[in-house]
Amino acid sequence: MENPLQIENHTFKEAIIRKRQPTRPRIGVFGVGYFKYWSQFDGLLDDMLCKQAVFIEKIEQMAHAELIDFGLIDNVQKAYDLVPKLNAANLDLIFCDMLTYATSNTFGTIIRNLNVPIVLVALQPDHAMDYTRASTYMQLYNDDICSLPEFAGVAARMGKKVPEMIIGTLHDDPQADAEIAEYCRIAAVLHDVRTSRIGHIGHPIEAMLDMHSDSTMFTAHFGAHIVQCEAHEIVTHYQHADPADIENMKERILDFFDTPEPVSDPISEKLRDSDLETAARVTVALEKFVEAKQLDGLAYYYEGPDNSETRTVMSNLIVGNSLLTGAGFPMCGESDLKTCFAMLIMERLGIGGSFAEFHPVDFKEGFVLVGHDGPHNVAIAEGKPVLRSLTKYHGKPGFGAGVEFKIKEGPITMLSINSTFDGKFKFVIAEGQSVEGSIPPTGNTNTRGFFKPDVRTFLQRWMKEGPTHHFALGVGHHASAIAKIAGYLNLDAVIIRED
Repeated sequence: MENPLQIENHTFKEAIIRKRQPTRPRIGVFGVGYFKYWSQFDGLLDDMLCKQAVFIEKIEQMAHAELIDFGLIDNVQKAYDLVPKLNAANLDLIFCDMLTYATSNTFGTIIRNLNVPIVLVALQPDHAMDYTRASTYMQLYNDDICSLPEFAGVAARMGKKVPEMIIGTLHDDPQADAEIAEYCRIAAVLHDVRTSRIGHIGHPIEAMLDMHSDSTMFTAHFGAHIVQCEAHEIVTHYQHADPADIENMKERILDFFDTPEPVSDPISEKLRDSDLETAARVTVALEKFVEAKQLDGLAYYYEGPDNSETRTVMSNLIVGNSLLTGAGFPMCGESDLKTCFAMLIMERLGIGGSFAEFHPVDFKEGFVLVGHDGPHNVAIAEGKPVLRSLTKYHGKPGFGAGVEFKIKEGPITMLSINSTFDGKFKFVIAEGQSVEGSIPPTGNTNTRGFFKPDVRTFLQRWMKEGPTHHFALGVGHHASAIAKIAGYLNLDAVIIRED
């Protein structure tokens, strides 16, 4: 499967602590047809099975997945027999291959008894029939879309959402291939969202009411487990860090990050040796901590007593968490569990996912700075990320190394996940452009975000949907894919209008 996020800088792989093993979602495939055709048209059944084999080969080439082929369903009894097999397979997503016309009794009981996302795939082998030589056999061979309205209508009658559909040709159809690949990535997201272990340390900053979450609701709506952790667990690993590991980490950090002279911000300095030492030691501790707790991500905020070792450690997670986020383990400051899940969704889609909020607007050029202090996804940085020593973290206790960069130029997508009044989650999604230009040299990330129709109107529309002040920022335009994920999780989603 081609990943939309192409990381070309080889030093990234060397600097990241531990690259996450790719997700292997479980994807099921079954084909549908009409049993009465097989005796009427010799060879048609074999042609249908060949079509299904081509489709399965496409998935195998695109997805790092466990693929299960459930064969061809061509009558109602086979459909009833298939239901327990599908349920027992613990699938993340199912493709229904519309091989030719099929009666909807081959589908009705399946969609009624499943809570797994189903995608109807109608890919006819010929781009067009040769009408001078056309026959009923040729029509049936290309009749992939014929049952789509029937299946859609039956899904609605069964009280289910009408499934998503892929319509195109089996061969030489880049758009159809891209849609198949996208659904394979969505399967990976759904798998990891429902099986992830997200660590939580401390509490949200008390004054930020939009940050607070109910851990049980993440299990209810996503399936994930929130692992309640303690700050002293990281501190203990910090205290016992191997000096050789610390020296190695310092070299890797310096190889990956730039450390320029300060520019205009009086609270920033060239990276101090003492801050590098602390950052490297904390990063080593984080690796041990994440491994010991078997975490897929972490949301944290913990101050600790003044001048304590706990404060030193917990206020210097920025470098290590930025590297971990780039490696596939989303790390969220200010104990923001909701945005941690937004970053996880983006990372598993292959589009990055960096911790972000809105900074000042440039009304002269018509953009808003998008960024944050704290951890970020270094995998989607434009150019070499920067480390600066900060004499203070604005609004928070402590001091140390800060990470500064801007997101890759080009299309970007934003995802905010907020809690609604009735206790559910809501996805607020938008697309824009990251454009080249200067950013403040403050030791924080910042990206020049341009949004349609204009920055003022966009910001008003975004705020009207009730987002949190944090969101995940990824590369490429993927609003529709994220909205589908929300739908599969039975959550509301809104994409901010551009016109």
